Order: sequence, then structure tokens, then C-alpha cells
Amino acid sequence: MNPIDLFLEPLQYEFMARALVTTAIAAAVCALLSCWLVLTGWSLMGDAVSHAVLPGVVLAYVVGAPFALGALVFGFLSVALIGGIRNTSRVKEDAAIGIVFTTLFALGLVLISVTPSQTDLSHIVFGNILGVSNGDLLQIGVLATIAAVVLLLKRRDLTLWAFDPTHAHAIGLNPRLLGAVLLGLIALTSVVALQVVGVILVVAMLIIPGATAYLLTDRFTRMLVIAPVLSVACSVTGILLSYWFDASSGGLVILVQGAAFTLVYLLSPRQGLLTRAIARRARRGREVHAR
Repeated sequence: MNPIDLFLEPLQYEFMARALVTTAIAAAVCALLSCWLVLTGWSLMGDAVSHAVLPGVVLAYVVGAPFALGALVFGFLSVALIGGIRNTSRVKEDAAIGIVFTTLFALGLVLISVTPSQTDLSHIVFGNILGVSNGDLLQIGVLATIAAVVLLLKRRDLTLWAFDPTHAHAIGLNPRLLGAVLLGLIALTSVVALQVVGVILVVAMLIIPGATAYLLTDRFTRMLVIAPVLSVACSVTGILLSYWFDASSGGLVILVQGAAFTLVYLLSPRQGLLTRAIARRARRGREVHAR
């Protein structure tokens, strides 16, 4: 079987076609956001918010509200709780993040276990990309579009704030507002990605693409192109591998992204570990011959 058939055969099934489209959408918007998370050092905050939205999503399901609404409420609640603990006690921010996101995540697990439902809510935790309906695809597309439009419209302000918050404030930007926008986008994209990989692995889609692109270029504008392209390619590859190997779709999406990061970490032209080692050895060899 040739490579083209390996790609085309899964597309004969409607659920696989929806899964591929949904994964590509989620991968692209998460990769865009990941560039700012990596740049601002907010990876741990992204981890916290992406896990803390779980009870909000479950409660939204219970009352029949949009998942995004519940995610946004609990996303901002988690940030408020982290800030409150940090500012009113001796507990450091990293410890406060760990306390809040694990507690809210545990609350979400409890709510799932006690919520009567005709559907299995565990797909919120582990993802269920192969079970995406046309309605789910529409919701994911709308939410991803909103997140992408906001990121692109505010990219200059967010980039300036990420590089130099003091200068951003000096020219009239509101750092707190920009931080709130970024946190809201984390919650929104978490809803988009949880359908693909589940709440547990959402953080990987919010960090790995940006970190990989960061090792490949020094220019942020290029990161905004490299990260989505790599993320979509890896995610589609993961879905296809899950079809052929009958394995976890979400797990393989993240494994392929992790494998891509490993290759870049080792072989990146400028930042690669092996590349730099080879360059150092070659430089030493030239110095020896010069003597």
C-alpha cells in the first residue's frame, strides 16, 4: 500500500474525516496561543487553567449551557484563587497554582462521577475525537475562530506585553487587561482541545508547538507560522496512526508532537543539542589544525 492510500483510506469513513478536520482546527488555534504562553513563561498557568476548567465544563453540561461559558467562568475563578492565595499568604505562586488546579480538577472528577447522564462524561477527561458530531465540529470551529481572530487582532499588543510589560504600560496598554484576555483564550482553547485529547492532555497542545517553534527561529512572526503548521501536521499524523494501529487517538496526537519536539531539540540548526555539539567539535578541530 502506497503512502497516498494510507492517507485516503481513513477518509472513506465520515467519522474519520470529521476527526481529522476537528484535530486540525484545534491544533492550529492551540499552537497560535502556545507561542505567547512559551514567550511569557505562562506554561504552568496554562496547565492550571486547562485543568481547572473541568468542573465548569461539567456544570455547563448539567444546566445545558455552552461548554465555553463554564470553562471561562472556572478559568477566571482559578486565576482569582491563585492570586488570592499568593497575595494573602506566604505560599509561593507555583505552590498556589498546584493547589488550585488539582483541587478544581478533582472537583470536576467528582462531578463527573455523581452526574446522571445518558452519555459517558469521561470523554471530557480523556477526549473522544472519533465521536465528534457535526454539531461538535461546528461549535469547535466557532470557538477556534473566535480565539484565532482575537489573537491575530491583538497580536501586536500581546507581543509587546510579553516582551516588555513595563514598556507596554508606558505607552498606554493595560497589562492586566491583556493578561485577562490571554487567560480567557486559554479557557476557550481548552474547550476546543478537550474534545480531541481530553482535559488531561490539553496542556501539551498548549505548550509543545510553541516550544518546538521557539527552538527553530528567533523571530516571533515566524513562530506564529511554524507552530501551527507543525502542530497540524503532527496532529493529523497522530490521528492516522491511531486508525492504523487501533490505539488512543489523543495519546498518539501528543506522542507525535512530543517526538517532533525531541527531533528539533536534538537537530535544530541553531539550538539543537547534537548540532551544537558537532559544531563545537568541528571548531576545536579547526583550532587544533591552526596550531
